[in-house]
Amino acid sequence: NKKKNDLNEGKWIGVGGKLEKGENPLQCAMREIAEETGLTAIELHYEGIVHFHYEHMEDEDIYVYTCEKYEGTISECSEGTLAWIDEKDVMSLSLWEGDRLFLERMLKKVNIPFEFILEYDEEGNLIHVQ
Repeated sequence: NKKKNDLNEGKWIGVGGKLEKGENPLQCAMREIAEETGLTAIELHYEGIVHFHYEHMEDEDIYVYTCEKYEGTISECSEGTLAWIDEKDVMSLSLWEGDRLFLERMLKKVNIPFEFILEYDEEGNLIHVQ
């Protein structure tokens, strides 16, 4: 919520970002956690992948990880408001409709990696799930 013209304005999203040249998704997650939170992830657990298809912009994939072991102190994030949200409160946040699908699964602690294909229209409405 600190970037101008941000697609995610008004929504709560997790920490993360784009892969840099030569990075794999795990390395990217580790780097993004450090850059956006000031924390060093010690151990990440792969949860799954989500493919986003849009009518009005380039498609993207996200690799979803959870982290329970980390070191350091949380620092200010230049990209948005950083907050620790209790698991019981996550689904009451302003979220993308498709994010609710994989977050609900993660909150239930299903230990089988997921894969979703989410299609959104130009207004940001979820129009198809696979």
